Amino acid sequence: MDYLFHPFSSKRHTVFAKKGMVATSQPLAAQAGLEILQKGGNAIDAAIATAAALTVVEPTSNGIGGDAFALVWVKDQIHGLNASGPAPESITADAVRSLGHSKMPVHGTAPITVPGVPAAWAELSQKFGRLSLGEALEPAIRYAEEGYPLTPILGRFWKRAYDKFKEDFKTAEFDAWFETFAPKERAPEIGEVWKSPGHAATLRSIGKTKARSFYEGELADKIDEFMKKHNGFLSKSDLSSYQPEWVQPISTNYRGYDVWEIPPNGQGMVALMALNIFKQLAPPAWQSVETLHQQIESMKLAFTDGQSFITEPESMPVSVEELLSEKYAQERSKVISDEAGKPSPYELPKGGTVYLAAADEEGNMISYIQSNYMGFGSGIVIPGTGISLQNRGHDFSLDESHPNVLKPGKRTYHTIIPGFLSKEGKAVGPFGVMGGYMQPQGHFQVVTNTVDYLLNPQAALDMPRWQWMKGKSVHVEPEFPNYLIQALARKGHDVHVTPDGGSFGRGQIIWRNNDTGVLTGGTESRTDGAIAAW
Repeated sequence: MDYLFHPFSSKRHTVFAKKGMVATSQPLAAQAGLEILQKGGNAIDAAIATAAALTVVEPTSNGIGGDAFALVWVKDQIHGLNASGPAPESITADAVRSLGHSKMPVHGTAPITVPGVPAAWAELSQKFGRLSLGEALEPAIRYAEEGYPLTPILGRFWKRAYDKFKEDFKTAEFDAWFETFAPKERAPEIGEVWKSPGHAATLRSIGKTKARSFYEGELADKIDEFMKKHNGFLSKSDLSSYQPEWVQPISTNYRGYDVWEIPPNGQGMVALMALNIFKQLAPPAWQSVETLHQQIESMKLAFTDGQSFITEPESMPVSVEELLSEKYAQERSKVISDEAGKPSPYELPKGGTVYLAAADEEGNMISYIQSNYMGFGSGIVIPGTGISLQNRGHDFSLDESHPNVLKPGKRTYHTIIPGFLSKEGKAVGPFGVMGGYMQPQGHFQVVTNTVDYLLNPQAALDMPRWQWMKGKSVHVEPEFPNYLIQALARKGHDVHVTPDGGSFGRGQIIWRNNDTGVLTGGTESRTDGAIAAW
């Protein structure tokens, strides 16, 4: 890809390399992936190593007890892995309401769904890896056993979580969280070394058993015992019956580039729907309020429809094909006027993390994302194991008429999404922007920055971001040009300048030049991001 370097001051330098590259949100995790590449592993082995390390060195965003998705490019073919877990078989909407909840809670045992992360590592290793799973997990085990010093943004999020949990978590099921993540009765400080020997032992067990100990063995027994003790719904039988799913990725062609996402239950389709709507409109112009307005309105419509319809495919009232069709895009684009609108769902025809990208010199590439959701997840940690469990079930609805209503064994609408770009059957590369409901909005902005404005990966990530919230409300970063903020307000948008960079997502990009094999990477300036390359 040729880049046009606009007069935009990038916060970091774009990285170039030939033999391999790993881009993620934490330097030690990126280094773990590079270590595995240099030991003879491929991009998939490196991704597993990085992902496992992230559960140790960035526990504020993910953990062993979370979910994962991946897009893998091998031998000019793209493969999709959905490693999101379903609701326990014993849970029902009535059971949750009987606990006194009018909607799915954020913390505790109720929103815990079956974790998919260990199974994702094992599945990726078995299908595409060159090294054993145990070898790939070695750097993460070392970080957990020996400890590592907290980086600045990690430390800030850790303290924020601790301060909130100290006020909110007063019952026994949360004790292990404090024992694990606040062993000195406070959050670890920036630069302070934190260790987690239980986490190391768990990773070692997962590596030796290809994750079966987590789903059928000793770790499953510990999870089951804890849930029974604290009236949770997740059981060993839920774990033992779990299997991640290989899926056919979905895509749309945006101005000559194929943009790839995981199909529902993930929200990646929202980004594709928004791109389809936007390309029906006038050609984009750099730093134009008209273009920016149309981008926001396109995302607004796509998101409204996504949240109305996306869940498990068999429960959706409309097909993926219809929502990605030219007809849908044309009909939705007609709704966009010169003024900010309040979106309503599409009238059907009658009838939310850590992200990493990795690449090697053979052309293998992977876009991988995993999350516990909403920071530390449920707040539930299995004692002595370092297993911090997700709260992904929070996104279920208790409204029986909603497509995403809670049901036993059902997977919920899922926020975490990996992205991938290709052109004319050749890989361009993996990209992703983590951060809850910002993710498809981040994907949309990365793709348009890259394709429409020819920004290099680092500049595409550094561009000030916007985030549609609801109705006419739009949040923008402090660096956002003031003249655009004022012009959007004149079009009826309710624009708020928001200083917290974490809410605008944290992304990574690796593009490949298929003529030279050179890899070009960008990493997020809004976090402790790093690229390890050789």
